[in-house]
Amino acid sequence: MQVTVEVKGEQTVELDVEDATYAELLERVDVSPHEASVLVDGRPVPEDQPVEAEHVTVLRLIKGG
Repeated sequence: MQVTVEVKGEQTVELDVEDATYAELLERVDVSPHEASVLVDGRPVPEDQPVEAEHVTVLRLIKGG
């Protein structure tokens, strides 16, 4: 399944995933699950849930600088 992962304010990536969780998507875009929330249709989803959406937004909660 093709999934578009949008890391807000940073990048948008197309990934091909099979039987992945949202936490695994975060790993693939190099974002720690401790510093971000995954949103589907504007609502947070549990990171251990299997990916079922074709578009996912990653919202960083912590950003260094």
